[in-house]
Amino acid sequence: MPDQNPTNWEPVIVAFFCNWCTYTAADLAGVSRLRHAPNVRIVRIMCSGRVDPQFILTAFAKGADGVLIGGCHPGDCHYSEGNYKLLRRVRLLNRMLRDMGIEEKRFRLEWISASEGDKVKSVINEMVAQVKALGPLGLPKQYEELDKELEHIEQQSSGKEAHSHVG
Repeated sequence: MPDQNPTNWEPVIVAFFCNWCTYTAADLAGVSRLRHAPNVRIVRIMCSGRVDPQFILTAFAKGADGVLIGGCHPGDCHYSEGNYKLLRRVRLLNRMLRDMGIEEKRFRLEWISASEGDKVKSVINEMVAQVKALGPLGLPKQYEELDKELEHIEQQSSGKEAHSHVG
């Protein structure tokens, strides 16, 4: 778990990159020695259209401070329409994350082609800076506190049930 002290804290960003475009661009950035913040954990996927909303929710629930999705530009998808499927999911996810209290700048979609290594670098650095300015999300800790509260409520209600059956 990262240090939660704001002066030492560094955000953790989980990135889902399409194999054919954005992951290839990230590889190009590395080969070209374009430096980006080391805060990103890249997950290679075959197509951005295969990103299940549960992947994003799980990343946040497991401690990610931000999630980035990179896919082929619309019209250039290796699988024809994968990025259009993703776009529909992202619109729904944005609403869901907002309802959960997760700031908009913690979740980002970027279209990055295989030749745009410099864009990978700038998008990653920009997102890390934005998330760092927001501070830790701390979702796992919030869940722990909610679990304790629910446990307390369950204990209270089971205690009342035991008393109501006496007599």
